[in-house]
Amino acid sequence: MQRRTLLIGLAALPLAACAATPAPPRTPGAPITLVSAFKGRSTGRGHFRVWLTGDERRFTARLNGTVTGPDGARALTVVEDFLYDDGQKDRLTWVFREQGPGRWSGKREDTVGEAVVIEKDGLIRLSYTADFRSPSGVNRLGFNDILYSDPGGSIINDAVVSRAGIPVASVRFVIRR
Repeated sequence: MQRRTLLIGLAALPLAACAATPAPPRTPGAPITLVSAFKGRSTGRGHFRVWLTGDERRFTARLNGTVTGPDGARALTVVEDFLYDDGQKDRLTWVFREQGPGRWSGKREDTVGEAVVIEKDGLIRLSYTADFRSPSGVNRLGFNDILYSDPGGSIINDAVVSRAGIPVASVRFVIRR
């Protein structure tokens, strides 16, 4: 029985690798950049869904982004105030630093190392590892996000979440101005 489980697990690895990155949108809206998506005030609603169990954790967030520095060496600071449906509140602050055309690095209180941000083809791809707090404790998770605008003007942030390199969950966060 253990051998069969191992073989099924090994056969599923290529599928898991494909699921490690969110699919690009079928009908994207206007092109976005990190600054156009997060400068100023916005609000959003989202959910974190565990694939195996179907458990969901819903949240709202208020965002406030400010930009400093000259083009080519800008810093974007985004303060995120989260309120989860179970009553937990959290404040996290991203500080992104422009590395070159279409490239940023970022850090937040819970990230392990630096996030990598690539702006390309009107989309934003964001990859990072974070120690995620939940009611059950702290989990080290990998996030691969794709951000884009929809035809209605909202910013959509879709993410695939991994634990120990295996995709286990997804996040969808819809941001409106």
